[in-house]
Amino acid sequence: MRAVDLDAYVRDGFLVLEDFVSQSDCDSLQTRAAELVARFDPGPVRTVFSARDQGHARDRYFRESGQAIHFFFEEGATDQPVSLALNKIGHALHDLDPVFDRISRRPQFAALARILGFEEPLLLQSMYLFKQPRIGAEVGWHQDATYLHTQPSTVTGFWLALDDADRDNGCLMALPGAHRGPLRQRFRQVGNEMVTEVLDPTPWPGIEPVALEARRGTLVVLHGLLPHASAPNRSSRQRHAYALHIVDARADYLPDNWLQRPGLPLRGFT
Repeated sequence: MRAVDLDAYVRDGFLVLEDFVSQSDCDSLQTRAAELVARFDPGPVRTVFSARDQGHARDRYFRESGQAIHFFFEEGATDQPVSLALNKIGHALHDLDPVFDRISRRPQFAALARILGFEEPLLLQSMYLFKQPRIGAEVGWHQDATYLHTQPSTVTGFWLALDDADRDNGCLMALPGAHRGPLRQRFRQVGNEMVTEVLDPTPWPGIEPVALEARRGTLVVLHGLLPHASAPNRSSRQRHAYALHIVDARADYLPDNWLQRPGLPLRGFT
């Protein structure tokens, strides 16, 4: 694996690692996702995933997806063919599907986790992200630790571009250096409800956002406290990606996190 600029990661809260995954592995993930979609029968009810209002959090189908392979639709696209209407597949592809398992546990991912300081990395969550042409929704500014929280915070995102991602089709945007600020919110379970709790009302710092444009096969590493977002895809091109989130087993994974896996123990890279 190429040298990793840890100083840049500490400074900015992200890394953009080109050609991290082979084109054949990108092909394998996209082909396998298409196979899963072809087999999926949504039935009469389609669960919509919205980064805007979190209404899906009331849905048992969403809550149980931490230890399953579930399918979520784009807002306003439920009348489209399934293959053109999905927002994402999640959230245990890396443990329950052999193709996603094999690629998620490639040695280069394990080596990168070690370089980033993980002593006991655990693969917590995976998502196949569609960002459909013309209807792919905006994802607002957020920190991953809002949704996947440990004490101390250790969640780190590995975001793999399966298509070229640029400003036109909704690439990632980040506020460089803003990961040094506090965690602003927590999305957690309170009783039988999922709530978003404000921890710190401080606005995001006035930093010029950076577009993390990424060619196919590029891996973007995201610190769990880094504010990041993506614009809607209004182009005619899809922007598929695969996202994997890891945590360190030395930290406490809080029992009120939305994602719980009582029937599927977490595993590392081996």
